[in-house]
Formats: sequence, structure tokens, C-alpha cells
Amino acid sequence: MGETKIVQNLHQAALGEHFLVKKVAIQGELKRRLLDLGFVQDSVVEVLKASPLGDPISYRVAGTVIALRKEESQLIYGEVISS
Repeated sequence: MGETKIVQNLHQAALGEHFLVKKVAIQGELKRRLLDLGFVQDSVVEVLKASPLGDPISYRVAGTVIALRKEESQLIYGEVISS
């Protein structure tokens, strides 16, 4: 039997985990910005570290480090693929 993957938002992924993007759940300018930054379907995102107050959190995607606020990272859905 295969392992069941749990769909969650990027903000729920823990530090050090790798996250496989499945969907950006918003329309308009913010979606375009996230897609342009590399948060496209089937991209792998590494959760790097949180700021001292916990928001924003930095992520590595497409070879670049990007900081996203909680409101933005909660719009990106997918699954954790490794720690």
C-alpha cells in the first residue's frame, strides 16, 4: 500500500520540510505574483526559517529564497514530501 499524502497549506509545513505545490488558491494579481516567484504546480519548496516573531517565514523555491507572510503562504496548497 502507498503512503497517503495529506493536502495542507504551505504555512502548516514545519521548518526543514520540503513541500510539493499542488495549487495556488487565489485569483488576480497576488496569484500572478506567487506564480512568477516560482510557486507553480509540482514545484518543491523548502521551509527555511521564521522571523523572530514567526511571521514572515522564508522559503527556498526555484533556487531563490522568498519570504512570505502567513496570509500568503496559507493560499498555497500541496503536501509535505520529506523532512
